[in-house]
Amino acid sequence: MRIPRIYTPQVLAGDSLILLETGPGHHVARVLRLGVGDALVLFDGGGGEYPAVITSIDNKQVEVKAGIRRALDCESPLHIHLGIALSRGERMDWIVQKSTELGVNAITPLLTEHTGVKLAGERAEKKIEHWRQVAISACEQCGRNRVPVINPLQRLDNWLAATDAERKLVLHHRAGDRQVKAGQTPSTVALLVGPEGGLSEEEIAAAERAGFSALRLGPRVLRTETAPLAAIVLLQGRWGDMLPR
Repeated sequence: MRIPRIYTPQVLAGDSLILLETGPGHHVARVLRLGVGDALVLFDGGGGEYPAVITSIDNKQVEVKAGIRRALDCESPLHIHLGIALSRGERMDWIVQKSTELGVNAITPLLTEHTGVKLAGERAEKKIEHWRQVAISACEQCGRNRVPVINPLQRLDNWLAATDAERKLVLHHRAGDRQVKAGQTPSTVALLVGPEGGLSEEEIAAAERAGFSALRLGPRVLRTETAPLAAIVLLQGRWGDMLPR
């Protein structure tokens, strides 16, 4: 049986007692139905992980003892920042979850001309926190010990002005036959993906003025939840850690 991995925002240290937060504690005690003496792996998002053993369970209060830190890291050498237009329904959950599994380091949800989702104020803050929890759960499942940053919702023009990366790519199906060209391997890439209706001509032009190169993924038009994942795999295969071995 695979040992469950649990994230905690507490700064961990070896050979210490940790009282899990309510959410993880409930998951351990009520969902996984673990008991005293059962093993866990803890991580705090700062890299590395800690083998741990449950020492007590009282209602939803779960106390564990952390062992010696293991310096395990499965991060890609390629730092990817995904700028993704808001999508309807559960598409954003899917994109955040799968992007995390594929090694993305930062995700910024964007408001664009054709964005069909309206978020603001407290509702936007709750959504951002929800996506952070989706990313944490994905890290627990896939073995990552560093949680991607989920940035606050931004307007596209603000993101374009603030984004800094060695390579910048804007994904759209009107990009002709342009592909990721060979060259010096970058350590950072910014990837821009539009909403269901695509980016407008003006938005694509603005991205290109900001240093983004147009990218097309073959002859087929991919859905907004498929396109970023296909592009991330392409980037990780060319410059990251998804090379055939």
